[in-house]
Amino acid sequence: MNSNPILIVPGEPKSIFFEIFFKSIKITKIDSPLILICNKKDLYQEIKRFNFKQRIDELDKNFINKKKINKKKIYFINISDKTSKVYIQKCFEFAFSLLKKGFSNKIINGPINKKKTLNKKYLGVTEYISHSFNQKKFAMLIYNKKLSVCPVTTHLPVSQITKKINRKLIKEKIIIVNNFYKKFLGFKPRIAVTGLNPHCESVLKFNEDEKIILPLVKLLKEKINVKGPFPADTIFLKDNRKKFDVIIGMYHDQVLGPIKTLFEYDAINITLGLPFLRVTPDHGPNEKMVGRNLSNPISLIKALKFLDNK
Repeated sequence: MNSNPILIVPGEPKSIFFEIFFKSIKITKIDSPLILICNKKDLYQEIKRFNFKQRIDELDKNFINKKKINKKKIYFINISDKTSKVYIQKCFEFAFSLLKKGFSNKIINGPINKKKTLNKKYLGVTEYISHSFNQKKFAMLIYNKKLSVCPVTTHLPVSQITKKINRKLIKEKIIIVNNFYKKFLGFKPRIAVTGLNPHCESVLKFNEDEKIILPLVKLLKEKINVKGPFPADTIFLKDNRKKFDVIIGMYHDQVLGPIKTLFEYDAINITLGLPFLRVTPDHGPNEKMVGRNLSNPISLIKALKFLDNK
């Protein structure tokens, strides 16, 4: 087998994940083996609900032989504990054990309800997974081939953003993004960095755009194709954004709002800096749409294709 299997943690039992997974498999050719890590009863209920015909074989979680896993096939590993919070953590923990053993280097997770599932010390799944692998330097990339974005602060309440904006953190994100593009996508990206303040201006004595971001960009320009800071309200205009491959913003919605407006579901969330590739569809559980068979699978299709080619 030339291709490592793609591990898949579906996430919240009450979500649209299985709907979009079955849709994706029906219309997309994936060569890598797929291994769902989930509850058997839940899986069979969803197979029946969506009339999914393709065979899914069970693997014994106590004895998984990589040599016996075939390309283009779907498998599942049963996680029997269904107490919601514990169940999802158990799914992740088993997937992590396979990653740490070198069984695979690819994982997709479905949407998670952070308030219900994660310990309060984790702002999001990106932070949870990074912490589980003792990775302090990481970045969130919302990736589209035409344009991607990366927030310097991830899932942070707005009132806390300015406390976290510093030279070290911004530099870290720029370098991680640059290295990822060179290693996995084969080219040196054109990076734009936004300012923190509206129009990169401030009536306060200390202006982060002038004191922190501008000097850092000037320093990094010697080795990295980076420019900025740019006002966040104009960098996404057509003639501006076409000059760049990635826009790095200071906080979550500063760059995620525009990218989702531009591409809607046609983007994937990649966690950079991990010792493996972690990708997730760029949407939430969407509980209101569960069972209606109306959800758009394009983000999961993009996620599967991305990992299938790596």
